Formats: sequence, C-alpha cells, structure tokens
Amino acid sequence: MALTAWLARCPLVAILRGVRPEEAVSITAALAAEGIAIVEVPLNSPRPLQSIAALVRAFGDSLLIGAGTVTTEAEVAEVANAGGRLLVTPHADPRLVTAAKARGMLAVPGFFTPAEAFSLLAAGADGLKLFPAEAASPAVLRALRAVLPAGTTLLPVGGMDAAALPAWRASGAAGFGIGSALYRPGDDAATVTTKARALMAALAAR
Repeated sequence: MALTAWLARCPLVAILRGVRPEEAVSITAALAAEGIAIVEVPLNSPRPLQSIAALVRAFGDSLLIGAGTVTTEAEVAEVANAGGRLLVTPHADPRLVTAAKARGMLAVPGFFTPAEAFSLLAAGADGLKLFPAEAASPAVLRALRAVLPAGTTLLPVGGMDAAALPAWRASGAAGFGIGSALYRPGDDAATVTTKARALMAALAAR
C-alpha cells in the first residue's frame, strides 16, 4: 500500500520513542483502536528491533510498522529483517532511501532545506519529514510546497500537538509525526488512548 493510502486512513504517525518490547503491543493496540494506522519505533528505544518484530507479528498488514532514527544502511537491513516496512530518518541521506526502496520499504527521510528535499525525492523517497518542525513554521511548509513537485507528501515532525495541527494542516501537511503528545516512556494504554482522542478531535475540527 502506498504511503498516501496509509495517511488517508489516518494522517498521524505514532512515534513510540522509548517504548519497550513488553509494552509495545498493548500501546499500539490502543492507538489502533483510535484509528491510528502508522507506528514508528525509533531505534534509540530499548531493544527496538524486538518491538518492531512483535508489532509485525501482532498486527500484520493491518498497520504500517517501521523504524525511526535510522542512520545507517546496516540498520535499514536490520529493520527490514525484523519485518518493518517503514523507514524514517532524522537527516537527509539518499543512500538510506535507496537501501529501503531496494527492500520494498516505504521511505520517509528527514530534511530541512529544498536542496535536501530534491535529493531525497530523486532517490525515491515516498514522503519527506520536515524536521525539526519547531525551527520552521506553516509558512515555511507553504513555501516548500510551492517549489517541490506537485503532490509531494510532506510531514512536519517535532513539536506537533493538538493545538499545532490545524495550522500545519491548512498549509498542506499530508501527515504528522507525533511523539510526546501521543506517547512518553511510562505512559500506559489508557493514557495513550486519551492523548490519541485529543489529537483525533483536533483533526476532525479542521
């Protein structure tokens, strides 16, 4: 399934930074119950590949499961071997996009400048992660959309919460990477459910 199809189901990408394998399935089940369909386990979490493998076993093709904070081609291979189908990076490295696409994965690398964006698109990126979005603005996103190829999928990441979503959505964001506004280490499924509902309500109110 294309990235745009997953985002059409729900434009929120859950970033479970710090999640542990023993809680990953219950946290993700709570997210899925609220309609969230894309889950990213950053590789600087405890035993992230175990979490990814557990999520793939539990949810199969019903959710898009992958890894964030991927910085090397070796890590791309490890994520693919764990069953992950989504690659997210914090930086602009076309080699990682190429490696992910060679393994049939969806690639959403990080960028901050037009030069980075164009190089990543040329490598085959499915979408682009504007990061850190706290250092930009919805106006920056509008300016980028004016020069990037029509239909480029842009996802601001960093500082995204229920209050921020409407302005970014109005400026053309196709989706959002949501970290602490959705999950912090120590949050249980009930806490994540409450956070997810607030974010979904913000989307519905636009």
